[in-house]
Amino acid sequence: MAEDIKSQIQRAINSQPQKTVTMLSCLLAVHDECGFIPTEAIEIIASKNDTSINDVWAVASFYTNFRFTPPAKNIIEICWGPTCHLMGAQQILSAVQDNLSLESEGDTEDGFVSLKYNTCIGACSQAPVITINHHPVHSISTDKILEKINKELKRKND
Repeated sequence: MAEDIKSQIQRAINSQPQKTVTMLSCLLAVHDECGFIPTEAIEIIASKNDTSINDVWAVASFYTNFRFTPPAKNIIEICWGPTCHLMGAQQILSAVQDNLSLESEGDTEDGFVSLKYNTCIGACSQAPVITINHHPVHSISTDKILEKINKELKRKND
């Protein structure tokens, strides 16, 4: 398994399309490929960018969107941008947290769902917006979002 993750990391770093490969672009590529930043990636990225492990950790830990543990099987993101906030994101957030038995963003105990706050999903005209496994759900009530979550996620877990 360890060699498999190292292969994924190398593939992500080496397949970047832009001319200039930076520490941040490597972190982003690895996160996109693996769904998180594995510990092994920090050393590989440091070597690739001729810098220290501490420098890579400093950059990686600065950005709150990076995960350092594997995500759950399913990911729910709730937009918390100004428009979504005004259109009811707080009620949606509270309802989803209650539904998943979470007090804040994070993973459910069973590792089935990761809940993440997102500062902008980029669909303000369709607020409030959430994504379920990267598929947007927009302009919808709290009850409908809970119904969709329960239908699409909970039944698969049974």
